[in-house]
Amino acid sequence: MENASNITEIAIVVMVALTGGLVLARLKQPPILGYVLAGVLLGPSGMELVQSRESVTTLADLGILLLLFGLGMELNLRIFKKVWIVTTLCTILQTLFSFVICWGCSSIFGWSLGMSVLLGFVIALSSTAVIVKTLESMDSDKTEIGQITIGILIAQDLAIIPMILILKSQNATDTLDISLIFKLLVAVGMTVWLIRYLGARQRVRIPLTTIIAGEKELTPIASLTFCFAAAAISGLMDLSTAYGAFLAGLVLGNTHERNVLIDSTKPIQTVLLMVFFLSIGLLVDVPFIIKNIGMVLQGLVVVTVIKLVLNMSILHALRLPWAQSSLISVMLAQLGEFSFLLTGIAFKEGIVTEFEQKLIISLTVLSLALSPFLISFSRYVQTKNQGLSFMDGLKNLFKFGLQQKNEEQKLLDQEVQGIIK
Repeated sequence: MENASNITEIAIVVMVALTGGLVLARLKQPPILGYVLAGVLLGPSGMELVQSRESVTTLADLGILLLLFGLGMELNLRIFKKVWIVTTLCTILQTLFSFVICWGCSSIFGWSLGMSVLLGFVIALSSTAVIVKTLESMDSDKTEIGQITIGILIAQDLAIIPMILILKSQNATDTLDISLIFKLLVAVGMTVWLIRYLGARQRVRIPLTTIIAGEKELTPIASLTFCFAAAAISGLMDLSTAYGAFLAGLVLGNTHERNVLIDSTKPIQTVLLMVFFLSIGLLVDVPFIIKNIGMVLQGLVVVTVIKLVLNMSILHALRLPWAQSSLISVMLAQLGEFSFLLTGIAFKEGIVTEFEQKLIISLTVLSLALSPFLISFSRYVQTKNQGLSFMDGLKNLFKFGLQQKNEEQKLLDQEVQGIIK
């Protein structure tokens, strides 16, 4: 009976998650937000159907591996090579300035070096899942702005590996592992070499894909085996399992069987990613948000403004027009899903407290939820003010609103005067 009860709970969880994803998709929003909301509804802050996140932790970790594996497989090297200078410099400057800002505030808020590093990473990253879905829904993924935005996201996804290594080298005493530089050199060196090698070739052949060619049942199993083998080797080398999964995806994504491999593993990735975002919802502490609503909202406003101003300034400094810089900056204004991964690692390493972990998770979830509305508003402003930057368009919008208010006030005064007479 206990097993039947567990299966019933799993069935309810899956149905609620699917419903949340469908509702958000109907509203033209990323389904992942629906999965997060389903986790909130089913978790300790809601119906308490799932009492503990531990029951889905393993599947959520597998979801992270497959997220990076999928990113590697679908990485478009041609798009990345076109805009790699701008996107790479932008990502480096985003991370550097975000850390400098957080480090400058550390003395005010009493943050440790590790906390400053974590917040710098979190602020620098944006959501690949949300932005790509939004660009596709607007048919803007093939435009110049879309390609630059996607290129920045790719650069940020590549930067996640060094970020993981840096956080894992931290500890409560704020000392860095001496082997960190070596690990970073190996990780960055391998990634750069592999991208250059694969980018210089049309397609590569590996024995695995040749053997399984035509075997539909073996294709997904072989692909996942390749992913887990690379992750295991990377883990044994103390370079992070996620790094190995990403490299495995990068290799398979540049073989002749690329499309078949992506299609065969996509359903498994989708299911495990649903579990990952569902587990994030389980972590959201609604009573914590309500109790600290002032701090959470202030943090959300500060983080959003910092990302907007920082990204706009960096992109314009890299010779992009204000109109493009402002729209791309709004696209990148939210915190990314990798914030959950980095925060989890930081918590395990003792870099952040449970309170700080809950605060960052709350900010990330609210930032993801706010993102589609901010992007829609930005598109409206850009449409009404062709050729102007987001800020100039926003000023014009406020001026128009003020004029409308003055005209309404005049009409009201005239009606009042008529009644008096």
